[in-house]
Amino acid sequence: MTDIARIPFHGTDLLAVEVDGRPHVVLRTAFEAIGLDADRQIRKVKDQPWATTAVTEVVAADGKTRDMVTADVRTFLMALATIPASRVAEHARPLLIAYQQEVADVIEAYWTRGGVINPRASGDQLEVIIGHSERQMRVLRLADGLVSKQWLEAKTRHVVARALGEEPEVPAEMRPLTTGEYLEERGLTGSDVRSIASVFGKRLKAAYVTAHGEDPPMVDRFVGGTTRRVAGYTEADRPLFDEVWERGWAADYDPPMALLSA
Repeated sequence: MTDIARIPFHGTDLLAVEVDGRPHVVLRTAFEAIGLDADRQIRKVKDQPWATTAVTEVVAADGKTRDMVTADVRTFLMALATIPASRVAEHARPLLIAYQQEVADVIEAYWTRGGVINPRASGDQLEVIIGHSERQMRVLRLADGLVSKQWLEAKTRHVVARALGEEPEVPAEMRPLTTGEYLEERGLTGSDVRSIASVFGKRLKAAYVTAHGEDPPMVDRFVGGTTRRVAGYTEADRPLFDEVWERGWAADYDPPMALLSA
């Protein structure tokens, strides 16, 4: 089970949950907020070949657990892009347009910076944000020696940047890179990712051990609604990802060079 994050957005709450370490939008409440038939829209999304959806057991506001249909941010934005503003009630059109234009930035800010800071926030509200960052920094100091140095430095940079209202200055080679993200970059979605990820991960670990003479560093990450110890790969390991892909799956999924040059 996982908790719902309530993200304030244009007078409504955008509900999101974490699925395999990535933010997913709760579809029903999002569609209902802009005056659409949620059941019909959910069926349409689930029928699309580009859609990545999940049925996630979440803890609702009333404390009860419910299964909710969620979609990753990319899928949600694709779905929104197919809805003409003329099809929604006039009073809801500004919200639909705001969803189409801003929702990705809002969700990214919530997940990467720990919250969405309204530019009209009061001094008291900003003090709360600063206090939260101070507590996080104390926890990070205690974590020294328990987690990988790369993970700790990247996380600390994020906390400091958020407190300063800036984008985190994390060197490209230190940015986390997960198997799921890499496979999606290769154009795989849904069932293809799930069917390949386990074998890909095992081969990737073997390649890492061969290259470095030791296992990859482990980090705690939220996967499937629970915290798990997983390999903490970064962009510096991308050549190993590419090597494993080329040996195992490139022939089946990558387009021929003739098509790329056409």
